[in-house]
Amino acid sequence: MLPDKDGPGVGGGQSYPEGEDPSVSLFRDYLRLKTVHPDPDYDAALQFLDRIAEELGLPIKKIEEQWKYDAFSAFKDAEGNIYARGSQDMKCVTIQYIQAVRRLKVAGQKLMRTVHLMFVPDEEVGGHKGMETFVKHPEFQKLNIGFALDEGLANPGEAFTVFYGERNPWWITVHCPGSPGHGSRFVENTAAEKLRHVINSFLDFREKEKHRLNTSECFTLGDVTTVNMTMVKGGVAYNVIPAEMDVSFDLRIPPTVNLQEFESQIKQWCKEAGDDVTYQFAQVSALTVGTESIQTPLNFSLFVSLNITLEKEIFPAATDSRFIRAIGVPAIGFSPMNRTPILLHDHNEYLNEQVFLKGISMYERLIPALASVAAFPDEA
Repeated sequence: MLPDKDGPGVGGGQSYPEGEDPSVSLFRDYLRLKTVHPDPDYDAALQFLDRIAEELGLPIKKIEEQWKYDAFSAFKDAEGNIYARGSQDMKCVTIQYIQAVRRLKVAGQKLMRTVHLMFVPDEEVGGHKGMETFVKHPEFQKLNIGFALDEGLANPGEAFTVFYGERNPWWITVHCPGSPGHGSRFVENTAAEKLRHVINSFLDFREKEKHRLNTSECFTLGDVTTVNMTMVKGGVAYNVIPAEMDVSFDLRIPPTVNLQEFESQIKQWCKEAGDDVTYQFAQVSALTVGTESIQTPLNFSLFVSLNITLEKEIFPAATDSRFIRAIGVPAIGFSPMNRTPILLHDHNEYLNEQVFLKGISMYERLIPALASVAAFPDEA
């Protein structure tokens, strides 16, 4: 049976003027779908096209790149791998905390210290409206926190990774002013010449740090400074030499680095690049003390009861732990995920259900161990 010439059933429940051409009605239906950025409703568009394909008796094939399954379907395959955004970072830890506390309450276990579960927003965009603000709030101060657990990373091997510190994120933009002019001339003191010098200085340092990491038997990524050029801005036309150009970098600096000396190095690079070259931070962190240096019973010995192999590292990126540590509270990053490739922010992020369930049991033992440490002499 052939489809109607212009298509039946258009309108999707909408009321149209009598006599309106069905093609116009279909066109108006499609226009009502909000497919604009930053929040395009692609699902509605697919449903619309699915319906049209069915009406016309046409085959339809959807090509979706990268993800094997819908990133928010929480699909579980035959091996028990659960695919979803957040399966490793870090909705897994949220539910593991909750279920561990649930089991402890059901068992009627009493703890010496109070356990607080904190769910704080905006960690992925810097935490400035989340934990950074909350640690200064009177409600946080009333909690009298003595120790904190936060997120970690998966470990592809048998061991579990524990993070006692993390690198300082520095997001920096270097501004290079220069002499403008026509693109046909050799103008002196241009912004681009200064920009090139700045870029070379940063990327030469990047190569040195990369070499340190690749030639060391004991360094991990968290032990070196990573530098990546992320944005370049400048120019208005092909034949106009710009009066200014900017370049931005994402730096992640270990807490073992002297940050004053490092910033002095940046100042020197800018000075060497030419007159009036300046820099500005979009984000800067200045934490230099890790939990490992705090000699209290609240350290890695509490993991002994778990009977697992630990690998102690500096976290290579940034978490809310840095705001906790900045106010003098020791914090450890730990996500109980071994035998798992590191896929946070990656395509096909997944966590196996057995690894997830084992993590609940580990927290069920770790939380009481942390919450049963006797009060220190200097504690209120």
